[in-house]
Amino acid sequence: MQGGYRRAVPHSPVEPSPEGVRAGPADAPAEGVLDASRGPLHPLAARTLEAAVGVAWADPTRVHGPGRAARAHLDTARAVLAGALGVRPGELSVHPSAEDALAVGLEGLRHARRRTGDVVVAGAAERSVLLLRAGDAAPVPVDGLGRVDAAAWVAAVAAPGVAAAVLQTANGEVGTRQPVATLDAAARAAGVPLLLDATASLGRDPLGPEGSVVVADAASFGGPPLGLLGVRTGTRWSLPGPRAEAEQGRVLAAPWVPLVLAAAEAWRQTEAAAAEDATQARALVARVRAAAAGIRDVEVLGDPDDRLPHVVTFSVLLADGEALVDELARRGLAVASGSACTSSVLRPSHVLAAMGVLTHGNVRVVLPLASVSPGREADVERLRAELTDAVRTVRRRMGTEDL
Repeated sequence: MQGGYRRAVPHSPVEPSPEGVRAGPADAPAEGVLDASRGPLHPLAARTLEAAVGVAWADPTRVHGPGRAARAHLDTARAVLAGALGVRPGELSVHPSAEDALAVGLEGLRHARRRTGDVVVAGAAERSVLLLRAGDAAPVPVDGLGRVDAAAWVAAVAAPGVAAAVLQTANGEVGTRQPVATLDAAARAAGVPLLLDATASLGRDPLGPEGSVVVADAASFGGPPLGLLGVRTGTRWSLPGPRAEAEQGRVLAAPWVPLVLAAAEAWRQTEAAAAEDATQARALVARVRAAAAGIRDVEVLGDPDDRLPHVVTFSVLLADGEALVDELARRGLAVASGSACTSSVLRPSHVLAAMGVLTHGNVRVVLPLASVSPGREADVERLRAELTDAVRTVRRRMGTEDL
C-alpha cells in the first residue's frame, strides 16, 4: 500500500499518529546498560509500536477491512526486513523469537535432505539452540579466539551423509568474526546448504550474501525480539507434516503486525546510522579491553581486531562471574556473565570451553546502540573507573585477593 507504512510509522516524536493517538516519549534505558544483547527498543521503534496498535492490530489473514489493512502494513514491513537480510520479501518469515527461527530454519534443511543424510556440521562455538539440534556429530573445533578451524570445516562438509551446515557470522559472546565467505564456499563446493546465523551481528556489522538460509534477531538492531528467517529461492527446504498457512507455512500463527512494524522502523533507523555507530562502538570497546587487560590475572578474549564492534568478554581469575555481575550492578552498571545463550542460568560458557580459555569469572559487555543509549560513552568510562576496584572487592570476599 503506497505510503501506508509512513502513515502508520511516525518518524518524529511530535508527529500525530493515526486515529488521533500521539506517540509519547520513549522510556530511557536503565542507567549504565552495558548488556544490550536484547534491547532496549530504538526510540522510534517504540513510538511506532504505540502508533501501530491503532491501525494494524487485526489478524492479517482475515479478509475484513481491518485484516486487509494489517496485511498491507505487514507486507510493507516485510519488504523492509527482507532487505535487511538480503533476501526477497517472499523468502522471509517472521517468528516469535530468534531461537524459533534458528530451529525452524535448520529443521527445514534437514528434512528436505533427509535422504542424503542427517549430519549437521556446526562449529563448537555455535548457539546452543543449534548445537542441541545438530545431532551426534562432533562439532568442528575453534581456535583460542573462537574462530572455526577452516581445514576441519572443509573436511567435515565434504564427508558423506551431511544434510546441512550452520555457521555464525560472528560469535556473540567474544565478538570474533568467522571467515564466512571461505566456509560458505567450501559448503557450496560440497553441495551442502548453509544456515547463516546473523543473530548477534545484523545491524552492528555488515552482512554479506552468503548462506542458503539466513537467520537474524530484530533485537540486535533495536527492534523487538522477533526472529527473521530467510530461505533463498532454490534452496532445498521443507518442513515435515501438515503446516499452518502463516508465514509461508513456517509458524503456527501470523505475527502481531505492530511488532513487525516496530522491527522495520528499527532497521530503517539503525541502517542509516550503522557505520558511524560501529566506529564509535569499536573505539569504546577498545577502551574496555585496555582497562580489563590492565588488571592482574584478567584475560581479554576474542580477536582484538577482526571482531564485532560492540562486544567484549574478559575472564577474571580467582573471581566468580555472578559475583562480579552483582558487584558491578551494585555500582549501577549492568553487564552479563555465563554463556551468551544461557546467561539466565549463568552456566559455564560452552563457547569459552571450546576456545580452551578460562570459563570461570567471565564478564561480557554488549554495548547498546547510541540511539537507544546516548550516555553509553559515559557508562563505559564509569565501568573503566570501577572495574579494578570491583574485581578487588570480589576477590577479597572470596579470600583470593592475595593468591
